[in-house]
Amino acid sequence: MRAKLDDVVLFFDVDSLSVRPEGAEILERPTAFMVHGGPGTDHVGQKLRYGPLTARLQLVYFDHRGHGRSDRADPSTYTLDQNVKDMEALRRHLGLGPIISIGAGYGGMVAMAHAARYPAAVSHLIPCVTAAHGGYIARALANVAERGSPAQIAIAKALFAGELDKAEKTLDFYRLAGPLFARSFRPGAHSTLKGAIIAPEPQNRAFGAGGHLNALDLRPELSQITAKTLIIAGRHDWMFPPEFSEEMHRLIDGARLEIFENSGHMVVVDEPERVLDLILDFVSGDVPTKVVPNGD
Repeated sequence: MRAKLDDVVLFFDVDSLSVRPEGAEILERPTAFMVHGGPGTDHVGQKLRYGPLTARLQLVYFDHRGHGRSDRADPSTYTLDQNVKDMEALRRHLGLGPIISIGAGYGGMVAMAHAARYPAAVSHLIPCVTAAHGGYIARALANVAERGSPAQIAIAKALFAGELDKAEKTLDFYRLAGPLFARSFRPGAHSTLKGAIIAPEPQNRAFGAGGHLNALDLRPELSQITAKTLIIAGRHDWMFPPEFSEEMHRLIDGARLEIFENSGHMVVVDEPERVLDLILDFVSGDVPTKVVPNGD
């Protein structure tokens, strides 16, 4: 499905019904926005991993502008600030009230900024394996220099220098860096990029010289978040180590922090049942499925 939002058309997809008959009752489920990471990838990996959340939630997936099946746009608009505006425009386009917002990596940054800038639009915020500022880049490079092979070190440097100018190079990055992302990594077993559309330009504009993620700092905004917040981190995450989640935990009032001791960056790969159950328990306590009589 496609939504026309000012200067761009975004692709979005909906998984599960919001209102569903079940016997003599009508069940109404809350809606969660699934904010994909990258930059440079699309929403497909989320569908492969987070689908079980439809047991209690309606999930809305979408591709950021310039990504996946969404329209290409003026490359100067490939920024986090614009992604936040697009996310809010999509929520309004769909006529939704406060949403549950779930994002990992770059998606977690977009989700946090959206919740800070549009606090009334978000009931629950779940930033996973992410950071609130661009300092994570230097830390990730230091970690890969310590833990990685020469090939992993070289391609991580190329990623953060904005030098992966073809989709094949980005796929090479994920192939080579796979063992760093998931402790349970097995070649070919944990690919989240099957069928994904790679977009090098927004990726390189984020990380290259003058890239918007290099100067990112959401910390002054985090106090504006009013949504109930669950922060998820992986103890062995090389890209977003737990220190960044601990910092977010200090800055978001009332936030809850869960560090997965047996996980790397891909907590949903290393400990899938636990992370999905945690998310459902977190949102279900305050946004229960509504039960109303079936009028038939």
